[in-house]
Amino acid sequence: MIASTLSTHFNIKLPNPQQAFTPSSSLEAMSVKPRRKNSSFSAKFRHLHHYHHLWSSFFKPNSCSVRTVLSKVSGDGGMVDATPQEPAAVSDAEEINSSSSTLGDNYVALFVRMLGLDHDPLDREQAVMALWKYSLGGKKCIDAIMQFQGCVNLTVNLLSSESSATCEAAAGLLRSISSINLYRGLVAESGAIEEITGLLSRPSLTSEVKEQSMCALWNLSVDEKLRVKIANIDILPLLINCLDDNDIKVKEAAGGVLANLALSNCNHKIIVEAGVIPKLAKLLKIDVEGSKVIRKEARNALLELAKDPYYRILVIEEGLVPVPMVGADAYKSFRPQLYSWPTMPDGTEIEQTSKGPSRFGASELLLGLNVDKNVDIEEAKINAIVGRTQQQFLARIGAIELNDGKKSQAEFPTDQRLALLPWMDGVARLVLILGLDDEVALSRAAESIADSSINEHMRTSFKEAGAIKHLIQLLDHNSGAVRSAVTHALERLSVSSGDCEVLEAEGILHPLVSTLKHSENSESLMEKTLDILARILDPSKEMKSKFYDGPVNGSKKGLDASRRLDAFVGLTEDRPVSIMESRKELLDSAVITRLIEILKASSSNLQRKAASILEFMTIIEPSMETIMTVDISSGLDAVFQQKVLKDMEADVEGQELDKYALELEEAGLAVSAASRLLTKLLESEKFCQKILRIQSTWR
Repeated sequence: MIASTLSTHFNIKLPNPQQAFTPSSSLEAMSVKPRRKNSSFSAKFRHLHHYHHLWSSFFKPNSCSVRTVLSKVSGDGGMVDATPQEPAAVSDAEEINSSSSTLGDNYVALFVRMLGLDHDPLDREQAVMALWKYSLGGKKCIDAIMQFQGCVNLTVNLLSSESSATCEAAAGLLRSISSINLYRGLVAESGAIEEITGLLSRPSLTSEVKEQSMCALWNLSVDEKLRVKIANIDILPLLINCLDDNDIKVKEAAGGVLANLALSNCNHKIIVEAGVIPKLAKLLKIDVEGSKVIRKEARNALLELAKDPYYRILVIEEGLVPVPMVGADAYKSFRPQLYSWPTMPDGTEIEQTSKGPSRFGASELLLGLNVDKNVDIEEAKINAIVGRTQQQFLARIGAIELNDGKKSQAEFPTDQRLALLPWMDGVARLVLILGLDDEVALSRAAESIADSSINEHMRTSFKEAGAIKHLIQLLDHNSGAVRSAVTHALERLSVSSGDCEVLEAEGILHPLVSTLKHSENSESLMEKTLDILARILDPSKEMKSKFYDGPVNGSKKGLDASRRLDAFVGLTEDRPVSIMESRKELLDSAVITRLIEILKASSSNLQRKAASILEFMTIIEPSMETIMTVDISSGLDAVFQQKVLKDMEADVEGQELDKYALELEEAGLAVSAASRLLTKLLESEKFCQKILRIQSTWR
């Protein structure tokens, strides 16, 4: 009766439902031929409501044998859906329902035809809702829908409807279709991205419409070619605003789209300029509630952006620190001191109030976790204590990397995995890693410390956490990679004047001098070593005030030799004997000879740093005696005869002067430093006499 009614009203030829046939064959057998327009389609469509079991066979997922939408299906035309669209579970009696599934397949052509612009809006709404629910059956059902050309275009047209139910169903159907790799490009070509952008721009939308629209974009953003099209100034603000939506599914979908867009480096600039980093960082803060999905997507997006050194700074400024994931095996070398009274992370002892340690170390743990705010302790020290105690506790119970996104980064090599932690936990974790035995872990932790030392707050945090002591101890490590990474970290920390004092007090001068004496070290390592020495022995700031009493009649009144030497080597009340001995080591002839060698055959950058250190040494009489014994004039001559100046002069036409800009700047700084050194040397009568003797021999 149903077949005859449909044949009469719609001229559709249906096969016998009791016969065995496949969905594809039934679709080929269907031929949609609408009757003349003088008959009312809506009236005949509503006539079908008398056959309730027909509608039930199409709308009910179980009767259509709806299969669970898989997140990934390998092979040509595989399915990659953002999130499951609440599909029904696979029935145990799937074979029994196969005939009902086939019946649903038979009416795909009918509902595709009902999407046409010549039909009533209510009919189009019912049709797209039916097709959406049918598409939840998986790839086979979507393939059945996509056999009819124009289906996607008609569905995209429905996104401009005033009905929320219609927009939700249309976006949901596009979401299902775009989950198939084969059809993703077709959906984009039909104008779905532009229509979804317009839909999301409406002032008031239901959460359901937002969710389906965002998930459709999530699926489309899987395609690298479509990411550039999605990452535009119109849609990015909408995505960022959805991160503050009350519906968690909308937030997850928006985060997923942004995470996919961040996979393409060409999108980083426009994403960052749109202000996405503060929003995503907020989702990873401890005091912000959110699902695991949105936190995972936010973490993935920020980690992709943090690969760029400039954007990494923005991430760190939001209070997140990139921490290397070194694996559980690396933490096996961690040996906590269970029965020792805890100290400050920087080594300062804490007054012990109890008679003895607790049996299982509970009192020590509680002391670190609960610091009385009324006690006169700096906030930076309190944060260091709490962070260290928490990370050591996680290491002791073997749970230190369980919740840091390990599973989400399983596809990356072990030496590239990172976690983003709040700054207090991140600083404590990095210092904890510095105490392990794994060389790769040590190198990665030191590099992370160098990258994270972007401002005074972070440098102070590392200092209070005890990072400086660990780093200086690692300067004598057997691995060259570890020494290089550690030197880089110390060089970044030495930017702070307060950290320079701690560096010197911890005995950094001796290993730095040892590094300086070995000429086979790389230029990068030598450059960072000279940087640290120049900042510790900065003659233009701290030392100048100690070496001169002030101008007298337009000239500087110098200290006598003994007082200048005392000021240099640290024989003052505020300097310990260890620093005195370390500074005396700098006066060794081998060190001065090595610095002059750098002046003769090194880059302009190294020449500038070496000249600054030699300028400081010229103030001390004993070092002047050593300088007189070496050929410093040849070193100065090499600095003044910069190769880049000769190359620039050779470029007569001057058409390529721009390529010398950076080299000219570095050369100018080197010449300036050498000029200051020469000025200091000319204050010595012995040096002037030596220069006169050289000139007389030339004559």
